[in-house]
Amino acid sequence: MSEAPLSSREVSDRLRIQDLLTRYTTAIDGRDWALLDGVFLPDAEIDYRTSGGIRGRYPEVRAWLERALAPFAMSQHLIANSAVELQGDRARARTMFYNPMGARRKDGSLHLFFIGGYYEDDLVRTPAGWRIARRVEQQAWREGELPPGLVIPD
Repeated sequence: MSEAPLSSREVSDRLRIQDLLTRYTTAIDGRDWALLDGVFLPDAEIDYRTSGGIRGRYPEVRAWLERALAPFAMSQHLIANSAVELQGDRARARTMFYNPMGARRKDGSLHLFFIGGYYEDDLVRTPAGWRIARRVEQQAWREGELPPGLVIPD
């Protein structure tokens, strides 16, 4: 069975969605909250509960991310294997992630732990480009624990 060739618009949409997903990782790891504003719709619904986070609308989750990520000296969100289903001006994507996180110990060394899972995204095309309207993070596994005494704020 052969597949129909992709139109130039479908190719462009897929590349732009991949760029959007990469922009998310760049914004999170760089703590660039203004860049993150261009990833989500202003009223996007985001659910990070499987990783110990919160569920809410983008402004609430953005403020929480700033507090929650502040104690970490480093994070690196790596994404791969993004399955995208285009439906006109809407799309769904399921993208694997691998996320090492590190916080400084009192002696200055780095306490590392690792998280893997999937981002389940509903996306929409806007005049400014593709944006995430809904994200559910599905943590599949974690290796290691938070550093002793470190508490992620609500």
